[in-house]
Amino acid sequence: MVRKVKRKKPRINIFVTFLLMVAIAVLAYKSIISLGNHPIFKKEYDDRTALVSSSKIEPGPSVSISPDKLNSSNAILVRLKDHTILMQKNSEEKIYPASLTKMMTAIVAIENLPDLKEEIKLTNSTFQGLYEANASMAGFQLGEQVQAIDLLYGAMLPSGAECSLGLANQIAGSERDFVKLMNQKAADIGMENTHFENATGLHNGNHYTTVKDMAVLLSYALQNDTFREIFTSSRHSTQPTNMHPDGLTFNSTLFEKLNHQNITGGKILGGKTGYTDEAGLCLASLAKVGNQEYILISVGAKGDHHSEQYNITDALAVYNSIEK
Repeated sequence: MVRKVKRKKPRINIFVTFLLMVAIAVLAYKSIISLGNHPIFKKEYDDRTALVSSSKIEPGPSVSISPDKLNSSNAILVRLKDHTILMQKNSEEKIYPASLTKMMTAIVAIENLPDLKEEIKLTNSTFQGLYEANASMAGFQLGEQVQAIDLLYGAMLPSGAECSLGLANQIAGSERDFVKLMNQKAADIGMENTHFENATGLHNGNHYTTVKDMAVLLSYALQNDTFREIFTSSRHSTQPTNMHPDGLTFNSTLFEKLNHQNITGGKILGGKTGYTDEAGLCLASLAKVGNQEYILISVGAKGDHHSEQYNITDALAVYNSIEK
């Protein structure tokens, strides 16, 4: 009688395979602070976003500055053409966006306003709670009738909270309902770690995002010609209104704080500043270095409106560090 020989299970092979899987997982794990080219950003596709395949990305230029040297606690630098991440620091950490919020307010308003020359009346609800919260204001008054396009410039350049609420009330009937549109847009474009509670950026513990998500937002919004025109404007004069017969003139807070500083071999084209005690000094900016455009989102720099503007310092340092 012939006995059947039982084969031993290839335990050694299984163990080796397991070790290989662990090694691959460790290598793939993202560090909180990283430097390099990471083509994981978003491209618009059928009004949603899709990841860009790494095989389709050209090598990115090197960045000489270390993320550790930045004043900002969170930052991300992206080449706009193909959404390649060139540098990041705590890019997926929860942060408060302060007035960078108004970038979402603006793009949602632009996409929902059929006529940007439409006049909008600023009512009591437009100003409710803003003065008590020491919100930044553009200078419009209760009862003023303002063209929508001027409210957009007022929200983005001097960061006027009354402009954001005027747009929100006109489009959705209330800030609460407008915020629903903001959160829906965030979901549509792939902002996976974001939740908005208001249209102004005033601090709320449940109003949060990441710098990576804000870069997704800015990358998306800059595809809109109206948004790009506003974002890159240094100055804007409004049409006459019933309360300002000569109109109002707004100056971009970014260009005011740059104070004619710029980058070597390039130019900062535009941006949006932000600040709250909880968010620190923030900046979303667009720059051209050589023949390429880049966006930088930074938050969490120490200081305030009256101190040295470390968000601006970081932007100049990062853009100057891009290989020309």
